[in-house]
Amino acid sequence: MCQVFISADPHLYESRTRSVRLHGMATSIRLENLFWNVLDAIARRDGMSVPQLCTKLYDELIEARAEVENFASFLRVCSGRYLALQLSGGIPQDASIPIASLNARRVLATEHWPMANRPGQAARQQVLAAA
Repeated sequence: MCQVFISADPHLYESRTRSVRLHGMATSIRLENLFWNVLDAIARRDGMSVPQLCTKLYDELIEARAEVENFASFLRVCSGRYLALQLSGGIPQDASIPIASLNARRVLATEHWPMANRPGQAARQQVLAAA
């Protein structure tokens, strides 16, 4: 089992810090290269740079939750969910289809993570109902 994971290119799990401006405020975000690669793929799909994507995600997170506790962890989860939603068919493999053009409710309906009875589930249901 471990061979599947330990054979990964070491460059993928090396950390890199990038400086990103969120509304004029410079902030440093440290992520593994794998996550920067995924964020780059997400950003390119919608015609954005990674800093623009980070700003958009930050703004939408503030709007939904009113605070950001650990933005780097949030970005890692976004990357993982993007890949999982591609595997489940919620997000098309065709990178020419912008994520912004997708119906959020339909995309999230393909998600296989056990979400029932978890913190934030009520807020998630409100977001889905509004979509």
